[in-house]
Amino acid sequence: MTRVRTYLVSGLAGATALVLAGASVTASASPGSSRERLRQEVAAVVAAGATGASAEVDAGTHRVRAVAGTATRGSARPVPANGRFRAGSVTKTFVGAVVLQLVAEHRLGLDDTVDDVLPGVLPAGTGITVRELLNHTSGLPDILTTLPRPTTPEFLALRWHTWSQRELVARVADKPLLFTPGSRASYSNTNYLLLGLIVERVTGTPFRTAIERRIIRPLGLPGTSVPGTDPVIHGPHAHGYLPVERADGSVSVVDITAINPTVLGFAGEIVSTTRDLNRFYAALFDGTLLPPYLVAQMRTPAVGSVYGLGVIEQPLSCGITAWGKDGDAPGYSTWVFSAPDNSRRVTVSATWGRTDHNKLGDAVDDLLDAELCP
Repeated sequence: MTRVRTYLVSGLAGATALVLAGASVTASASPGSSRERLRQEVAAVVAAGATGASAEVDAGTHRVRAVAGTATRGSARPVPANGRFRAGSVTKTFVGAVVLQLVAEHRLGLDDTVDDVLPGVLPAGTGITVRELLNHTSGLPDILTTLPRPTTPEFLALRWHTWSQRELVARVADKPLLFTPGSRASYSNTNYLLLGLIVERVTGTPFRTAIERRIIRPLGLPGTSVPGTDPVIHGPHAHGYLPVERADGSVSVVDITAINPTVLGFAGEIVSTTRDLNRFYAALFDGTLLPPYLVAQMRTPAVGSVYGLGVIEQPLSCGITAWGKDGDAPGYSTWVFSAPDNSRRVTVSATWGRTDHNKLGDAVDDLLDAELCP
């Protein structure tokens, strides 16, 4: 199988491996669930490189949840069973859902160009459509290429900086396109910064207000928030850590739990829980949030890619394809995927403890296979 990673934060490959904190495992489940299997699968995620991990499998009639590892390095404090975490690029699905709601309301068109909605913001805006932003076929360079790698002291120096989303877009606005829009796909966080600005322009409300009014409040997601400039994760949560490469070649581990989330912005700022994300994806794919024809378009990948409109496809070992999203924020990785018929959903959160994300991803792939395959 070929698995595609679509992380918000990049640049961790090649850093020195770090010592894994001691692990503890707890689980809770309703009757009929595979509690012990999920317990073992989450423990394998910790063994693969996380400081702590949590997962919830939601089958509609019952849920099972498990945690492993520790909430902080060097302690015995367990990961909170329904703790909050930075969901990273899973934010993009929230953005995609709101954009498609505006399409359903005939307030926005998938073939509208950036310049139609945000005139003058992007020199190439007349040739890039809303659909091409959603499925990463715009050709726009990724804003991350203009920022220091997250593993460097230079990135830490920006930890408390407040970025406007227009300021971030402006960093790549004059750069050449990577390819002709619509001709192929390349993952770019810039696409979703622009989509967030489009949401604000069309709704006449701040991004945070649009997400709260259209998704968080109607679905009852008490652990989900759009933090804006607030650097703190409120409520129970595990800490996230960032391995930082020093000039002398050494690697130190920095607690990155608190950070000004505007560097993630519309592309990755949301804080949530495993239960809330499963509930959100259930409502997204069952037609609660969108009409069926737009759910179908959302789950139609661009030619030659895994990118749908705010979601991605995840091939499983049993030959079926799950739909959802994965993503990173500094110190945190998240995966949310649903079975093709939406009968079962899985959300996994892991806090970074070592720098080998390939092994961490492989462990999560195994968990998704075990929980989503018939």
